[in-house]
Amino acid sequence: MFFASAWRVEPMRGGVLIFKFCNFTLDAERRELRSGSQLVAIEPQVFDVLEFLITHRERVVTSDDLIAAIWHGRVVSEATVATRMNAVRRAVNDSGDLQQLIRTVPRRGYRFVGEVQEIGEQERARKSEPHIATTGTESSHAHLTKAPPLPDRPSIAVLPFANLSGDPEQEYFADGITEDLTMALAQFRWLFVIARNSSFAFRNQAVDAKHIARELGVRYLLEGSVRKGGSKIRISGQLIDAATGAHLWADRFDGALQDIFAVQDEVTASVVGAIGPKLERAEIERAKRKPTESLDAYDCFLRGMASVHQGTRESSVEALRLFRKATDLDPDFASAYGMAAWCYAWRKWDSFMSDRVQETADAEFLARRATELGKDDAVALAAGGYALAFVVHDVEDGAAFVNRALALNPNFATAWHSSGWVNVLLGEHEEAINRFERGMRLSPFDSLIFRAQGGTAQAHLLSGRFNEASLWADKALRERRGYRPAIRVAAASNALAGRMTEAQTAMAYLREIDPDLRLSNLRQLIPLRRAQDLALFADGLRRAGLPE
Repeated sequence: MFFASAWRVEPMRGGVLIFKFCNFTLDAERRELRSGSQLVAIEPQVFDVLEFLITHRERVVTSDDLIAAIWHGRVVSEATVATRMNAVRRAVNDSGDLQQLIRTVPRRGYRFVGEVQEIGEQERARKSEPHIATTGTESSHAHLTKAPPLPDRPSIAVLPFANLSGDPEQEYFADGITEDLTMALAQFRWLFVIARNSSFAFRNQAVDAKHIARELGVRYLLEGSVRKGGSKIRISGQLIDAATGAHLWADRFDGALQDIFAVQDEVTASVVGAIGPKLERAEIERAKRKPTESLDAYDCFLRGMASVHQGTRESSVEALRLFRKATDLDPDFASAYGMAAWCYAWRKWDSFMSDRVQETADAEFLARRATELGKDDAVALAAGGYALAFVVHDVEDGAAFVNRALALNPNFATAWHSSGWVNVLLGEHEEAINRFERGMRLSPFDSLIFRAQGGTAQAHLLSGRFNEASLWADKALRERRGYRPAIRVAAASNALAGRMTEAQTAMAYLREIDPDLRLSNLRQLIPLRRAQDLALFADGLRRAGLPE
């Protein structure tokens, strides 16, 4: 659990409230980091690390120093420290290569080397803005005199969850839910998330959504409440499009007070998993309404995602065109490279490829570019890794990249789906089923859920559970009738279970839509690592009627 009160690191220099460096301002009292006039989305723990580095910039800070100050001596790995340090560097536009602000001292630690200007309490008071008389609820936010512009990507603020329990002790739980949601959403690189400290300025304020969104400079708001009754606790949440006032999503979660932290984790995962696709769909609809001549790289990316959801041969071509246009407009757009590579996997599993050798080479180039540029981009890593495994047959590299995507963003349902398929290829069937299940639980109404259902069917088939395999294949085909991986499993599993009529019906349909499939090119289609998996799959398809 991450709670602000637990992780607050007080400034070590007496009376210093603000540190200025480059074009950044770190406000220790308000716990805000700004780039110019814009708030920078930063997790509370990452803020603490940055503040500690700045206040101790006269010396090298060791990992032990950080663990003692930030984690209060709890056991954490060097990898955890390195992850937070990378997040600090991203927040201030530095990198391990540049090291313009934060220098790594080999075998010793880190040192903040940027030039810093300090502003104390008295100087801050002199420089503060004159009081502006306001009325009503706006008076408590007079410091936000000018609404910041909307970022060039979808933006959201998680408002403090209201404690409706009448129990002041539950206030910490409501705050914990708010903080966990803020940090989990911040793992989506395509999403601009307002820092917790700015959102908490609106605690217990009866201000309408449009006003809050305008002052924070966001398009979406996530708000909710916590209510305790006896030994139970209920958490409700809703996602609002502040521009229209429309409610895009709402749900509630119930749990037992004795499992309060488990409930907090479950709510965080469920909410983030549910609203991620909702935000994406809302942004896609917004991009569709934008004139073609004024599309930027992100608009092209969103329109490409809309084509992905259509699932046709023509839309695969259009998606590729749009993702490539996005990378032309922004050559460093890692997610666009990743999704372009993913399109080749889609074209392969649906037998849309017209030149397998060339398209495989294109997929590898795009996937490598995505994983090179997007080392901290879960979308790029998951999509690129999946393409490497499925199209290029580099299953080991693909698995490593997809697993990194999950480490970066464990609430990204699509990454769980991709990871499940990679585990199928590796022969890790039970783990594959668990990962598909996690992805479907995170996003139960996902438009691409047939991928997880079809993958679950494949894993059951290769585990010898033919009845379960055919049931899951049927589920996938109800979602998308022509999904070839599920049709192949339906044919093989029914044949191996002795249901020849069903097997032959599925095979007849498969041969109609994929006449080039043969037993001889089966491994080229699905690169199963274990010989026994390929043999079992081939045996089922042979019995169903697939020719050599």
